This record gives sequence, structure tokens and C-alpha cells, in this order.
Amino acid sequence: MNKNFFAHDTSVVDEGCKIGEGTKIWHFSHIMPDCTIGKNCNIGQNVVVSPGVTLGNNVKIQNNVSIYTGVVCEDDVFLGPSMVFTNVTNPRSAVNRKGLYEKTLVKRGVSIGANATIVCGIELGEFSFIGAGAVVTKSTKPYSLVYGNPAKQMGWMSEFGHRLQFNSDGAAICPESGEKYKLIDNSVVKITANGK
Repeated sequence: MNKNFFAHDTSVVDEGCKIGEGTKIWHFSHIMPDCTIGKNCNIGQNVVVSPGVTLGNNVKIQNNVSIYTGVVCEDDVFLGPSMVFTNVTNPRSAVNRKGLYEKTLVKRGVSIGANATIVCGIELGEFSFIGAGAVVTKSTKPYSLVYGNPAKQMGWMSEFGHRLQFNSDGAAICPESGEKYKLIDNSVVKITANGK
């Protein structure tokens, strides 16, 4: 096992994990077998990463989060305090459904707010922003802002985490970064230096 990461003395890191350089694992967290954690991740207090989970680079996980088998988080994902994933849509204590775990894909740059619930079997689009306390039951579009119970799309967010305000031509500029965005067919496209 790569030892170029930090694990607090109270944490448990099981055999068979792959953990990237510069990652920090804090108090009372449990990293279970056969999971893959990228470089420079920060795993807060009392976090459980279940077998087979994949976390990309620079994933930030706040306290009291459980990441269940079937979840894949790409690079630069933020998981807020006490947010919840599920991995079975119809759990029953007396019925073993371990063979029915559903995949949840959290794309690059997604932020999930505190106490949000992500129902399994969906995809959260790149840089989408999930508000605190939201119950997300459907896939989200890239750059979308969703909140509520059940969560609904309420706007669009920049990569820097600012709400985008589109003008009558369907153009918006992030107030912090100056990045330009275009609203086309109810989807957001970031405009690069060459205009695409």
C-alpha cells in the first residue's frame, strides 16, 4: 500500500485500498477494502468509504459522510457535511440485495451541500451544484443548480460556484473568474478562448 498519504491514528484503513499521494484521512474514518482514492483528497471525521468506491483527485469530503458501494466521484468533487448516498432503491432489512447495488456517478467539479440525499442510479452532471438539504431523485445537467425536496433545477452555476445570470442573448459571465457561458437549448456551454 502506498504510504505517501496521512491517516490519523484513530482512522481504519483496510488492506487492498489504493490511496493517492497527499490524501488526508481524519479522525474515526474507515476506508474499506478495494476502494480507490485519488491524490490530494481530504476525508473528514467519521467518514466511511465502502468497498469498490472510486474517488478521483482532489475530492473533499466533510464530516459524517458515508460513500456506499456503487458510488464513483470524479475529480474535484465536494461532499458537504452529513450528506447521504444510497445504493439500493427498495431496501428491506430481511431481504439481501447486495447484488443489486446501483451505480451513482458524480461527475467532475460537482458540489453537494450539507444534509443532501442522493438517490442511487443517477448521474450528477459536471459542475452541478446541489443545495443543502436537497433530495435528488433524478440526474442533473452540467452546471445546473438544484435544490428542494424533491430537488428541482432552479438555475445555473459557474465552475467557480457563482450563480449565472443570462442576458437576452443567452450569455453570462462568472463575476469572479470572468469565464463566459452560453445557454443553448436549455443546456450551458462554457466558452473557451477560441470561442467553443
